[in-house]
Amino acid sequence: MNQFATSTVTTAGFALALGLLGAELWQWWKGGSGGGGKGKAGAPAEAGGPARDPKALIPLVFGIVFGILMVGCPSGALGKAGSVLRWGGNGAGGAIMGFVTGQDGAEFAQATAPRLDEYGAVLVTALVIALWIVRKKIPKLPKGKWKKGVFIGLMLCISTGTAALVAQTVIGGTNDLGRQAFGIIKNADLGDLA
Repeated sequence: MNQFATSTVTTAGFALALGLLGAELWQWWKGGSGGGGKGKAGAPAEAGGPARDPKALIPLVFGIVFGILMVGCPSGALGKAGSVLRWGGNGAGGAIMGFVTGQDGAEFAQATAPRLDEYGAVLVTALVIALWIVRKKIPKLPKGKWKKGVFIGLMLCISTGTAALVAQTVIGGTNDLGRQAFGIIKNADLGDLA
């Protein structure tokens, strides 16, 4: 499986993820699938979705955060799946970049992020279990946006610049939240609940 996995991001894979992010944000900015005007087949504008509704970005942002958390789990199943997705993203981006520009993608950065500690790992494990249980109840459109977000988060989470700052915030915040939750559980007095 190692031949189909990588922890590096190429300029081509980065460009592919950046293009997907730009396309998703453009659709959001213009308003659903109707481009802010009439919906499909002459339907009213409401059928296309309102433009710039922040709630419409929740599945995409949640997916990006989950993709970043996958990078923080390098030795687990999530990290291995992320490496395979990165390998595929670098390959697809390289094919597109080669076709469009005639250039090959160069190695851009190592895909390293802070690691989850034992407390953050508890939150991510609980999240994966919850997502697995409700996966059939999630509508198709948010699920697709979430999957794109996971891919974008994996490909844009690199060890330099703003992406490193975001990764440190997401993974460090997850570790801190898990530590605080366990501190509350450990120090809770059942007498206080009555």
